[in-house]
Amino acid sequence: MSGHNSIKHSKVPSSEALERVSLAEEMRPTSVAAYVGQEQIIGPNTVLNHLLEKGEIPSMIFWGPPGCGKTSLTNIIATLSKKLTSNNVHIVNLSAANSGVKNIRDAVTEAKNKLKLSDCKTIVFMDEIHCFNKLQQDIFLPHVEAGTFTLIGCTTENPSYSLNPALLSRCRVFMLNKLTKCNITEILHKTIERINGDTLYTQEQTSSKEQFKFHSRTKLKFHIDNNAVQWLAEACDGDARVALNALELAKLMRQADVLKTSSYNNNVTITLKDIKEGLMKAHLLSERETNQSHHLYSALHKSIRAGKKNAVLYWLARIMAVKEDPVNIARRLVRISSEDIGLADPDALGVAVHTMHGCQMIGMPECDVLLGQCALYLAKAPKSRSIYNALKAAEKFILECEDQPAVPLHMRCNSTDAKLY
Repeated sequence: MSGHNSIKHSKVPSSEALERVSLAEEMRPTSVAAYVGQEQIIGPNTVLNHLLEKGEIPSMIFWGPPGCGKTSLTNIIATLSKKLTSNNVHIVNLSAANSGVKNIRDAVTEAKNKLKLSDCKTIVFMDEIHCFNKLQQDIFLPHVEAGTFTLIGCTTENPSYSLNPALLSRCRVFMLNKLTKCNITEILHKTIERINGDTLYTQEQTSSKEQFKFHSRTKLKFHIDNNAVQWLAEACDGDARVALNALELAKLMRQADVLKTSSYNNNVTITLKDIKEGLMKAHLLSERETNQSHHLYSALHKSIRAGKKNAVLYWLARIMAVKEDPVNIARRLVRISSEDIGLADPDALGVAVHTMHGCQMIGMPECDVLLGQCALYLAKAPKSRSIYNALKAAEKFILECEDQPAVPLHMRCNSTDAKLY
C-alpha cells in the first residue's frame, strides 16, 4: 500500500488532487493479515485460507452485501498468486455491468495464448457477475471446465437464483457477511492514521486548540472526534466503501475550507456534522458507482404497495438524486399501476401513462413533481393483484403442462379473419 499523498497548498484543490485514487481503493488490503472481518471465510483454519497458503486457487464465487470485502479478497488473491508464481500469472479484471461476451472471448483467446507460449495461468475476476444473464454465463462453462482460466466472481445477488446451475456446480461459493460495527471502526482508525490524522476521545480535546502541535506547512493534520467515528461506523450499515467515501468527502470539504482561508492553520478538525454531510454524499456516490439503483426501485415499489406515502417520497427522491432517467422511473410506475392496483382503480394506469408522456415532454428537473404526484396517487389508491396473480397462474399452467390442447374449431379464424392479423 502506498503512503498518503502530500497536499499541495493553493487557493483551491487542484484537479490532480481530486482525481487521485480514492481512500476506499488506497486502503484495499494486499495480504490476509491486513484484511478486516469475514473470519469465517478467511480466518485461521478455514478452507479458503488453506487454499491460498498452498497456492491452489479454484474457481470461486464470493457472495455478500455491498462493501463487505469481496473485491478486497480478489485483490489479496491476485497479490498472492503473483507472489507464489513469481509473477507468472495473468490477471484479467472485468465487470459484468460494463462488459459483454466479446470481452470474455478476448480474455479466453489471450489466456490460451499465454498458457501455450509461456505456461502462464490466467485468473479472470468478474465483478457483479449476476449482471450477465444465464445464457451469457454459458460462455464461461467450457473454459472453466478445461482449465483455460480460473474464474472468480463477485455478486450481491443470491447465486442460487442469479447464476447458471452448471456454472455454479463448477465453482466454490463463499458467503460473506455484512461487516460489524467493530470491523468498520477498525477500518476507519487505520484510514485516519493513513490520512495523517488522529482520533480525539474527549470533548475537551476537541475544543482545546492549544494542545494542537503545529506541523509542517506541507501537510494538514486532521483531528476527528471519536463520537463521529462511532456514529459513522453505525450509520454505514456494514458497508466499508460507504464509510470510507464519507470520511474522504468530509476530509476534502474541510480541506477545501482551510485552503480558502487567508489565515493558514494546518490543524483541521472534522466534526460529526462534517461526517453526516459526507455520508449523505457517499450514499449517492456508492449507488452510482456500484449500479445499485435497482434496489432503490425495489424500495419504491414496495413502499407504494404498502401505501407508505412518506417512504414513497423518500425513495423517489433517492432515485432522482442518482440522476436516473425520469422516463425510466415513470415506466416503473406504469408497471406498478397494473401489477399492484389493477382493477381496483383502472384510472391508475392512465395517470401513470400520462406521467410518462409528461416526463418525455419536459424532462428533469421540471418533471419531478409529475413523478411525485403519480407515485403518491398510486400509494393512496386501493390495491388489487388479481390480474397479476391470474396471469402468473396461467403462465405456470402452460409451463407445467407438456401437451397443450389445440385451438377448438369454433374458435379458429377463417381465411378472411386471418388477413386482420
